[in-house]
Amino acid sequence: MSAGMITTAYIIASVLFILSLGGLSHQEKARRGNLYGMLGMAIAILATLFAARVTDYATIIIAMVAGGGIGAVLAKRVQMTQMPELVAMLHSFVGLAAVLVGYASYLDPTHTYDDHAAKVIHLVEIYLGVLIGAVTFTGSVVAFGKLRGIIMSKPLTLPGRHWFNLGLAVASIVLGYYFVGAAGIDSGRIPLAIMTVIALIFGIHMVMAIGGADMPVVVSMLNSYSGWAAAATGFMLSNDLLIITGALVGSSGAILSYIMCRAMNRRFLAVIAGGFGVSGGKPKISDGAPGEVVSVSIDDTAEMLKDANEVVIVPGYGMAVAQAQYPVFEATKKLRDAGVKVRFAIHPVAGRMPGHMNVLLAEAKVPYDIVLEMDEINEDLAKTDVVLVIGANDIVNPDAMENPDSPIAGMPVLEVWKARTVVVMKRSMATGYAGVENPLFFKDNTRMLFGDAKASVEGILGSL
Repeated sequence: MSAGMITTAYIIASVLFILSLGGLSHQEKARRGNLYGMLGMAIAILATLFAARVTDYATIIIAMVAGGGIGAVLAKRVQMTQMPELVAMLHSFVGLAAVLVGYASYLDPTHTYDDHAAKVIHLVEIYLGVLIGAVTFTGSVVAFGKLRGIIMSKPLTLPGRHWFNLGLAVASIVLGYYFVGAAGIDSGRIPLAIMTVIALIFGIHMVMAIGGADMPVVVSMLNSYSGWAAAATGFMLSNDLLIITGALVGSSGAILSYIMCRAMNRRFLAVIAGGFGVSGGKPKISDGAPGEVVSVSIDDTAEMLKDANEVVIVPGYGMAVAQAQYPVFEATKKLRDAGVKVRFAIHPVAGRMPGHMNVLLAEAKVPYDIVLEMDEINEDLAKTDVVLVIGANDIVNPDAMENPDSPIAGMPVLEVWKARTVVVMKRSMATGYAGVENPLFFKDNTRMLFGDAKASVEGILGSL
């Protein structure tokens, strides 16, 4: 394949990747966006193989079949509740690949430089690629552990942690100076290896210091990091398509992180600094009076829903864990057939990653037009007869608006307590992922429906 054909293939693949991102921005076009991305990646792989003038196709085919087979099996087996964990782990692979490519590029005995400036630029590319890749690798592994429940969701707040992070950053800069100025490969290995260890430690400490409530932001942030790591790898390999792809992923991940931070009324630097998600503050009960939890039965909940004119359903991670989206859709159909106006309210950070609830509802065939974002539906909640909260906690916590001493004070939330009646479906009175108490459960117009979300919704469906 000629150089012109390879360039053309790269341009086509780049356009397909851009169309893929555009498609993924809307639920109606998401399937088409995925197809664009798959086609673009297939073209990219074939063009790269021809550009590299590969002769040992057997090894390449074995590697592709092995990787593709593992990916296909994982995609089939992974539940939607485990999708955030899978995404975090895939980010770690990108980071590890950047580290390995960086070392391979540095140790390549056949690599030559046209002049000193070209050598310096290439060494900076290697250093940055390894640095970003190492941070992404360990940070993503820790994020996977937190999402999986292997590592505690509460932030690890070491004394003087900010000074510790600053010291690691300064050490990396100093080591970078010695690495670029090294006389040869042997003398450059030591600063590169030390920096790699520092970057690995920084990735661990950075995500360990971030609380569970910020995990959606962390997932999108690591997505951005993996993109910049891929772009750095593209510079190392002089692969224009990898640079473009990495820049697309890096910038889109950064924009998504900004959107998530805005939705939580958080500054991005505050998320990186960590500490959010600590159990703290006291729930503020109305008028300072001690509140009482009022439970409700499945049949009574069904009666309330049938008698309502407008119903809003707020899905949360509990719905995902119980896989209750399917009976929820069936109950929604029953209510709509009976003349009840039913809509869904989605908080930007509901679940464990951006768009988690939207994907779950789309999987259950819930119509897109009744699934509304927080900003679109918040004003209507005061005119709603019944709000059904399924496994959500932090995103419906009134303390965010009413209690300035709460750890989540200022975070935009769904104002469900303004509805005539709120029914909260939970297994227990446990706190949410942020570890913050929720006074919603004690309000006069709130009823608690305890039990497994799927079993409860199926019971409601039976009553309907």
